[in-house]
Amino acid sequence: MKKIASIYPDAVEHTKQKIRDDIISYLQDKEIMPSFADYVHDRKHYVEQIWINVWINVASNKTPREEKKQYLRSRGFEVDGVDRKTINKLFRNEIKEYDPFSTEEWLYETFSNADAQWTSMYEKARMDYQKRKEEEVLHQKKQQVIQAIENEVYSIIRKNHHLFYLYTRKFVADRLKADIATRTRYQKLNPHDIEERLIPQGFFLVEDYSFAKDFFEEVTGTIQKVNYSYSSDYEYETFYHVYDIRIQEFLADTVLNKVKQLLSPKAYSGYEEALIQDVLSELFHDLLYDLSGEYLTYIADEYIADLVKLSEIPFDEELHEKIFFEDIQLREKRKAEEQAERDRKKAEEARILQEIFEFEYNPPSSRNVHYVLHIGETNTGKTFHALQRMMNAESGMYLAPLRLLALEVYDFLNTKGTPCTLKTGEEEKVIPDARHVSSTVEMFHEKDFYDVVVIDESQMISDKDRGFSWYKAITKVQANEVHIIASKNAKDMLIQLLGDSTIELVEYQRDIPLQVEEKEFKIKHVKKGDALICFSRKRVLETASRLQNDGHSVSMIYGSMPPETRKKQVERFINGETSIVVSTDAIGMGLNLPIRRIVFLENSKFDGISRRFLTSQEVKQIAGRAGRKGLYNIGKVAFIDDRKKMSQLLIQEDEPIHTFAIAPTNSVFERFQRYYRDLGTFFELWDKFKSPKGTKKASLSEERELYERIRGTELEARLALTDLYGLLHLPFSTREPELIKQWEKNVEAIVGGYELPEPRIKKRTLEELELSYKAIGLHLLFLYRLNKRTDAVYWERIREEISLLVHEKLKTEVKNMQKKCRQCGKTLPWDHRYPICDSCFAKRHKDYDGI
Repeated sequence: MKKIASIYPDAVEHTKQKIRDDIISYLQDKEIMPSFADYVHDRKHYVEQIWINVWINVASNKTPREEKKQYLRSRGFEVDGVDRKTINKLFRNEIKEYDPFSTEEWLYETFSNADAQWTSMYEKARMDYQKRKEEEVLHQKKQQVIQAIENEVYSIIRKNHHLFYLYTRKFVADRLKADIATRTRYQKLNPHDIEERLIPQGFFLVEDYSFAKDFFEEVTGTIQKVNYSYSSDYEYETFYHVYDIRIQEFLADTVLNKVKQLLSPKAYSGYEEALIQDVLSELFHDLLYDLSGEYLTYIADEYIADLVKLSEIPFDEELHEKIFFEDIQLREKRKAEEQAERDRKKAEEARILQEIFEFEYNPPSSRNVHYVLHIGETNTGKTFHALQRMMNAESGMYLAPLRLLALEVYDFLNTKGTPCTLKTGEEEKVIPDARHVSSTVEMFHEKDFYDVVVIDESQMISDKDRGFSWYKAITKVQANEVHIIASKNAKDMLIQLLGDSTIELVEYQRDIPLQVEEKEFKIKHVKKGDALICFSRKRVLETASRLQNDGHSVSMIYGSMPPETRKKQVERFINGETSIVVSTDAIGMGLNLPIRRIVFLENSKFDGISRRFLTSQEVKQIAGRAGRKGLYNIGKVAFIDDRKKMSQLLIQEDEPIHTFAIAPTNSVFERFQRYYRDLGTFFELWDKFKSPKGTKKASLSEERELYERIRGTELEARLALTDLYGLLHLPFSTREPELIKQWEKNVEAIVGGYELPEPRIKKRTLEELELSYKAIGLHLLFLYRLNKRTDAVYWERIREEISLLVHEKLKTEVKNMQKKCRQCGKTLPWDHRYPICDSCFAKRHKDYDGI
């Protein structure tokens, strides 16, 4: 226990010193010298206790843990496995008994018979005490003087606050005039964007700015370092920074000198000038910082023209004060006028918004049209009954949500002996003398009249992007009789929308019940008549590949598949050439197939923003395709997981549709053009227009993105507003960069007056063929818009050839497809849920954890 022995002498010396210090403290404030006996009597308890306190602390802090344990073992304690806290507690208790130092004995030995030493200690203690008291008095007096100076300084600044502002105003006016005349102007940018190169824009002009703050926001061309609470950064310097520093420096000189002149000499008489300077400097550090910030704020709100004019006038307090108050009066007058002008413009804008938009979207109160609502679940015969009525009418129009459905109805009517013309944005098949038309809903024109009109899948009226096409068709249609087909959750809103019109309600129930299977689906359970549902083209192809390699014949259906190809895939299943369908939710929109069982391979889908769980309506729409009257007396539904939750979605009541989508109409554009001429303003007004209750505005996001590509160009300048919007509104996939480029080139051709460039066609892979199909479709949209029907016939034939190639590719290429990890390319099991393998997933999270 060497450490304990080595620190013992230090503890003794420390104890002795503490007693000496206590004696000095005891003696210093006594007018008459106390005796040694008096000290012992008064401080006996302290002296007795001091050794224990010092020794325990020194020994505990300086003795190593192993030596503590060794000491405790010597005292009979078992310390192996005992925690540190307990060891320390036991050691502090036991070390008290280690060779106690007798403080009382040392005290008597040192001071009991040392009268001279005692007297000397008393006299020194008293002397030091008196000196310290005198210093405290002087310090207190000094603080009183400093406080008096501070009070007078604050008083001077309060009294001269306005005068100092006039000084500062004149100072800034002179600098502003010089900066505007000599400095370079750069483009507007965010000061934080230092990676953006500065481009000179010429000179500053006073008339370009209303207030000084508008000029202060300009960048100077210098990069500066800015310090924050916990970090620093670099940014472009603005004139705000420049004038902030200039005003601080100006005030530090001007105000400080003025205060010194006005400060009463009696406030600091008897003190050195250096002291006063130090007091004022410390005081002004914070005071001027606050004052400069206040003045900069005032000046920033002044008209810059007033300040520049002020620079011509030499400073005179009375004159500049007079000018200041005149400027204030003029400024308040101008502000009132500007506010009145803003209020006028706001009221005018509100009036214009109301005139352009508001009345367009009020539902009709009553129309001389007989409406028939066909309401029910999927696969209940709603569309069939409505079409029967249309076929028996002298003229009719069918409006479909998809080009494929329009094509199916076109074929159905012509097969049944009712001549029917097909009209979609991408194709027209005109049948001579036909008085019936099958069309996509976007092709509806409110000026055409038909005896009977059928509007399918009208619950789509709530779709944020396409819903307005249904609204327009339902409320603007010219017909004797209109058949509206919709799901149950759209019933109340459609009745409300039709107002006082004559409404006949026909509700449908499924003849074939749906039955949810007890067991969760496994791929080995697949059987003839199954339709397997997933929610991406990639997943459809991967699943079809797996099934084909297992010996199954498969039809495929997904959104980007050419409608002609989809039709052939459907026919193969109907004719028994294939036994299984693998499809996206496209199957839920009007496709009637001999499906025995619907199998959900996924329970969520990407909706363009995020991946979300399926809604009750989506589950019902798809599941309702199971069962075929006369073939299957029951429709079966199976889920790969979450069976309980998915089953609940299938039976629960749908959330009623409360809103319908609205979008710009020709009438809206006609009224808009009475006031404005550019689409940029139109989009701004569309954002400001408050959608009427029960409606939601279409985002017009795709139209805006296309518009930004040609905004301010010759293309915009040379196109009429409605023509330009019509081109922006063409229905094509704006997610394909190649199609966007094609769109731009076609618009350039129209404006330039030359032939449309031919679409680019590639045929190597399935993806290239599908993109080529879309490119031809976009080309046809332009051809029909330009009324070039002869050219359109040629390209329709080319497109049909592409769709046949797609159909053949699906037979050959899909079989060789494999599901692979997006990261490392490793082949994944068919039922692996994620696009990357487990090892890549684990590595990614390990990398994140290490950040």
